[in-house]
Amino acid sequence: MQPPSADAPILFFDSGLGGLTVLGPTRALLPTARIVYAADYAGLPYGQKSDAELAARVPALLGRLVERYQPRLAVIACNTASTIALAHVRAALDLPIVGTVPAIKPAAALTNSGVIGVLGTEATVRQPYVDDLSAKFAADKIVLRHGSPGLVTGAEAKLRGEPVDPEVIERAVAGLRDQRGGDAMDVIVLACTHFPLLQAELQAAAGPDVRFIDGAEGIARRIAYLTEGQDWPAVASRGTAVFTRSDERPPPPLAALEPFGIGRIETI
Repeated sequence: MQPPSADAPILFFDSGLGGLTVLGPTRALLPTARIVYAADYAGLPYGQKSDAELAARVPALLGRLVERYQPRLAVIACNTASTIALAHVRAALDLPIVGTVPAIKPAAALTNSGVIGVLGTEATVRQPYVDDLSAKFAADKIVLRHGSPGLVTGAEAKLRGEPVDPEVIERAVAGLRDQRGGDAMDVIVLACTHFPLLQAELQAAAGPDVRFIDGAEGIARRIAYLTEGQDWPAVASRGTAVFTRSDERPPPPLAALEPFGIGRIETI
């Protein structure tokens, strides 16, 4: 296989804008990489869709995006899509695919109390994959889970400059804290790429004794490792954001995306 050209982009894919939290640390490691960021607004929210629907939708849509933009690598910057559709995508596409998994392993190393919270979408927290990660890396810990679709909506609102409903934040933290053993929880895994956008609000609700962790830095390192030795542009360029068309949810203003190095919006 020929090595990719310097202009071949990295494709980031998410249901919405959560994957921007993965794009940030990737840009820090690969500052001149061309970026295409794709958000499936027509399918948002993923967390309330069936596994079968996502297993069909995600590979089909990624196939269209890969054909259109010819990336060197694709990143499924979405925990829900990764836990359900990653194997289907890898079977369908002939390029490196990086997925996103809940950061249970590093959380198990961080906790002092032995009680970890996993905050994700409803679809992510019910996945057997989370059972497997917990059994493998946190067998001697208590792993609490809570699905909070409202945090996805809140994160999207915050990026648009709109207010975040404080009750959504409080309910998300209480969903973990009110479970048996929840009073001792000292680490919360943000198992949705949207949720780090609300970390300040979540931290205020959870209190100073709780630490938050997500997988973005590890994903960025994985992308850098898989593209090591490849050619890159000499200078950075503004990235492209692509949104699937939704009558209910127009793309955000470009000003909201510019801090992430995005300079152009397309709709498909």
